[in-house]
Amino acid sequence: MEIQQNGKEWTLEQDALAYLTDAGLLGRDIMSHEKTWTKTNSAEELEHKLAENIWWLIILADRTGIDIKEALEKFLTKTENILK
Repeated sequence: MEIQQNGKEWTLEQDALAYLTDAGLLGRDIMSHEKTWTKTNSAEELEHKLAENIWWLIILADRTGIDIKEALEKFLTKTENILK
């Protein structure tokens, strides 16, 4: 899609900004879910944006050479150890 629209792929920085935009939109979908922001199709949109944000994190991890599964496991282990 990026190549079709811009003639080239986005940079890592552009991907990160796109993720941040979607994270902000997810915030609005959460507000709609909590009835503090009016939006149509909010349940469907919330599901879509949650998945899209996970997708972006996978893309960013891949582009930076990070194994996202391993990073998540390390995070969960570290957090679990803190909570003990």
